[in-house]
Amino acid sequence: MVCHDGSRKTVTTYLQGVIDPEGPEPLYLQLAAVLRERIRTGVYPPNRPVPSITSLQQEFELARGTVIHAIEVLRDEGAVRTVQGRGTFVAPPT
Repeated sequence: MVCHDGSRKTVTTYLQGVIDPEGPEPLYLQLAAVLRERIRTGVYPPNRPVPSITSLQQEFELARGTVIHAIEVLRDEGAVRTVQGRGTFVAPPT
């Protein structure tokens, strides 16, 4: 997998959820890539919830705003949908 900065990262790296806080790519884009890969590989199956913002904050040691921004990127791409009062769910395949 080639990242925005031209470096190569393996799918395994993204599945493990490695975030490089000192790298050139913004943290929210790194997190979006991790979540996107987990969706693609079925770790988060269609019509099932993505972990909560709080859970993702704790897992990746990121600020709440960073996690929200990553979810917004995935929502804009159509990969997830948010249901008020219920959470964020993986979008069904189209």
